[in-house]
Amino acid sequence: MDDMLDLASKIAKPFEGLSLTPYHDPVGYPTIGYGRLLSRVKWEPLSKWQPITEEQAEEYLEVDMRKAALQAHKLCPPQTTEHWAALTDFCYNCGSGNLEVSTLRRRYNRGDIAGARDEFKRWVYAAGIKLNGLIRRRAAEAALMR
Repeated sequence: MDDMLDLASKIAKPFEGLSLTPYHDPVGYPTIGYGRLLSRVKWEPLSKWQPITEEQAEEYLEVDMRKAALQAHKLCPPQTTEHWAALTDFCYNCGSGNLEVSTLRRRYNRGDIAGARDEFKRWVYAAGIKLNGLIRRRAAEAALMR
């Protein structure tokens, strides 16, 4: 599992970036560290949260990535470490609920790896806006689906 978590974190880190102070993500959710969600209340005042250290950000990433990995494994039993890393990063970024209802999941679980790989490119919108960062992130995840 550690190799997979390392790979999933290597995908997540450059796309999430590191912020030691709270910020609003592209759709308005308070966030910190490497994309740790602080609240499900959009545009909540950031003054509610204190800055964190880089060590705390790393700890949060590991805890949250492990949760995403367990959900990804439950929803899509992985065939390879690379598949698991791609699905884990997807869960980390989009949430396990979105993976659960996705065509990506249905195709993957039917053994249609090429079809699942193609589905990643559909998940590039945040609040209805196509984001270049999500296009690149989904491409990085899809590249692991060989």
